[in-house]
Amino acid sequence: MGVTIMVQINTFGVIGGDKRQIAMAESIAEDGYTVFAAGMEQAQFLHGIQKATLEETIENSEAIILPLPATVDKKTLNAPFSAARIVLDEEFAKMLMKKKVFCGMASQLAKTCDVWKQIHVSDYFDREEFTVKNAVPTSEGAIEIAMREYPGTINGSKCLVAGFGRIGKVLSRMLSGLGANVTVSARKPQDLAWIELDGYRPVPTAKLCDTKGYDIIFNTVPAMVFDAHTLARTAGDALVIDLASAPGGVDFEAAKRLGIQAIQALSLPGKVAPKAAGEIIKTTIYNMIEEGVQ
Repeated sequence: MGVTIMVQINTFGVIGGDKRQIAMAESIAEDGYTVFAAGMEQAQFLHGIQKATLEETIENSEAIILPLPATVDKKTLNAPFSAARIVLDEEFAKMLMKKKVFCGMASQLAKTCDVWKQIHVSDYFDREEFTVKNAVPTSEGAIEIAMREYPGTINGSKCLVAGFGRIGKVLSRMLSGLGANVTVSARKPQDLAWIELDGYRPVPTAKLCDTKGYDIIFNTVPAMVFDAHTLARTAGDALVIDLASAPGGVDFEAAKRLGIQAIQALSLPGKVAPKAAGEIIKTTIYNMIEEGVQ
């Protein structure tokens, strides 16, 4: 993953998170730093992580790393390996007031209580290097789902990628490399020009309803692109995979009603490549500390 950046922080506290945070914590420990973990009682660590209570972890750590996303239900911390729910209340927030705090999708925290407005939280999810690198495991995970659920082969299939952002660019390249016939939709004329230059078939997002005959459709746009009307006109017998952040860009109720197989594929890096995803988070946080972002 490149040269490791050494940072002027000696102790990290990792609270909650999925397999990505487990891999990240282990990698930070391998770099020689002291790592405390809370809300991970049911996690299995391979390297020198010190499991501790929530209070001990926060008290003994200079930097606190919260998960991506920070919360799923906007009430509790995203902590699938925790033995108990970690409520995002004022008591929890107040413990972090004098700490360096890093997390993913930090905007969700401010909605849980007013104390968060007094805490400067650095969001690694907003960093460009994170989103660019994260597009690779996301795209690989999407293709893995397609290989498992689509009865044919990717080679020779007709694929539509909705959106030409970071994930759309990487995913289109991977699909083309596997021999798929790739169509890519975008709103901006300059993106459509690049799509054509890259060898894909371009289609304006507003005209998706005029296209059909796809085997697999991948949505990367975090807006309702595939409503009932668009699904009926575009999807047909296609497998639909939604990669956009919740609530996504596919009307799943309409898909079910129309008999279209639609899969919401969230947090793929943590599911298909947790080690690589953990390294990406770690490197991004190191960069932020080095730049004095906090």
